[in-house]
Amino acid sequence: MSGIVFKQTKDLETITEFYQNKIGMKLWQDQTKCKIFEKGNLQLGFCEGDTIDNDGIITFYFDTKKEVDEFYKNKELKVTEEPQENKDFNIYQFFTEDPEGRTLEFQTFLHNTKPYLTGKELLLKRRSHREYLDKEIPEEVINEIIDISRYAPTSMNSQSYYFKFIRDEELICDLASIRKTASEPIKKAPVAVAICSDNEQSNRYKQDADIAAYHFMLAARLYNLGTCWIADMDRESIKRKLDIPIDHYIATITPLGYIKEDKEAPERKDPAKFIR
Repeated sequence: MSGIVFKQTKDLETITEFYQNKIGMKLWQDQTKCKIFEKGNLQLGFCEGDTIDNDGIITFYFDTKKEVDEFYKNKELKVTEEPQENKDFNIYQFFTEDPEGRTLEFQTFLHNTKPYLTGKELLLKRRSHREYLDKEIPEEVINEIIDISRYAPTSMNSQSYYFKFIRDEELICDLASIRKTASEPIKKAPVAVAICSDNEQSNRYKQDADIAAYHFMLAARLYNLGTCWIADMDRESIKRKLDIPIDHYIATITPLGYIKEDKEAPERKDPAKFIR
């Protein structure tokens, strides 16, 4: 289920200019007398009318304090107080108003939240992380990630892949040393995950595991957990350490931990250059 919050406005043109150009919302649907904007998973509609709806608060929330601060520095917004931490709700916030007097809040949660990224945001925000917070991952979160990951496609619906969680510190350090700097991120996280497949369950078991690994990484990002694809770990010596059958395939052994610092996306080529 999806939803839209609608407000009545006396000046649709001014409101459109404000939310598109000052706030950065995109026009999702133009219904002439009603315009619906979106930013992330928030859809906000304004319809022409004889009155102005300005009850309540319209809240925009972000991943980091840095993003909140960037909006605070926006000279187009009328802000009287600096962003500050609200200990009652464990958030970092500031307030402003739109041209018709509606209260707008910009905030970030200072604690972990349930997933909220849109599909597009999830795909654009996945990164290879090599530094993690020293923080335990609740078993409930791991179970939810696996519940999502089990929908990764496989050849003939073989479901040949599986996930092996490694928490032993000595074993994690051992795995991190195998490829020197390339595998070093493994020891920076509280958990390592070997993503494998059973060759007896599928004729395309390697592809099954590779797809499942990426599915797992996307699911982890939903919960603000970082991963890093460590390649070339499909080795007999590693399988013996992890009690994995020699004929099975290891797509990757990824660190798994709460993101220490979200990174900007590296520069990408123009979309046209990816089409041949």
